[in-house]
Amino acid sequence: MLGDLAPLSPDRALSLGGGPKPGFSCKMVLQAVGRVLRKSKTKPNGKKPASEEKKLYLEPEYTRVRVSDFEFKQLVTLPQEIDLNEWLASNITTFFNHINLQYSTISEFCTAETCQTMAACNTQYYWYDERGKKIKCTAPQYIDFVMSSVQKLVTDEDVFPTKYGREFPSSFESLVKKISRYLFHVMAHIYSAHFKEIAALELHGHLNTLFIHFLLFVREFNLLDPKETAILDDLSDILFSEDSREAAGATGGAQNHVKER
Repeated sequence: MLGDLAPLSPDRALSLGGGPKPGFSCKMVLQAVGRVLRKSKTKPNGKKPASEEKKLYLEPEYTRVRVSDFEFKQLVTLPQEIDLNEWLASNITTFFNHINLQYSTISEFCTAETCQTMAACNTQYYWYDERGKKIKCTAPQYIDFVMSSVQKLVTDEDVFPTKYGREFPSSFESLVKKISRYLFHVMAHIYSAHFKEIAALELHGHLNTLFIHFLLFVREFNLLDPKETAILDDLSDILFSEDSREAAGATGGAQNHVKER
């Protein structure tokens, strides 16, 4: 699904560093997920006790893990003498690559049976085709639509020009905002529906680091409406806090109603 796309320079790109440990089989991952489930006191039928409202990804043992000590504010700030559109294009392409890679590590667990709708926390997402028709689809279908459409955009020389003298289209900023919105949906689904698998693979540090970097970037350039990212405000508040342990303890439960987007 990915093309040969040039990443950011090493001193600025977010390095996911490494990946799933070699030798992992589906059986081993499922066994690890089972240990995580037992640790999180989940009932045998997969449902949490009524008294337990905390989300696994908000637990301090997971939120405090990172793979980098970068000062992310420096990574997202527009450098002097760099064109804004060039900076947006370079970074959004890199985020696309990394989020696609992150999803690929758990894609075998994201199926039409396990994820019958594209949902994250209390929100359900719908795909809209080129005619604006609203389509209800499974999570893997939605994410495939996202990755395919974004891949098409970032490899289109008329939209993401790479040759000297080519201009960015007037609609470029709105396209970047659209891509950012789609990529956030994918990350929100990973946290909401597949964090147990992420934790079992010991990739939560990679996911947290990627999420912090991505969220700071979209905030820096106002690429996403705060209402769009509100479903993970509890997580971002903890990750951006200097004391994740205390912040996690102060996090409230999620609402029960389902929103549509």
